[in-house]
Amino acid sequence: MKKALIIILLFFSLQGFSQQSYEGPENTKVEMAESFRSNGKIYVVVAVLTTVLVGMISYVIILDRRISKVERSTED
Repeated sequence: MKKALIIILLFFSLQGFSQQSYEGPENTKVEMAESFRSNGKIYVVVAVLTTVLVGMISYVIILDRRISKVERSTED
């Protein structure tokens, strides 16, 4: 478990470094993103994505606890 956590953290840290050093073309503005920002709808998108992500993480945690409980009961 500890190895997997270290590998995942290393992966995300390397992703962050690679994106920091990249400088793309200056004239690449996404019109949809600009309109979302100007209308304030980007916050709705971020809220929905955050809600979905938190829901998925909490589901996995609850499922892990249930599986651990069943494993402990079968060992006894």
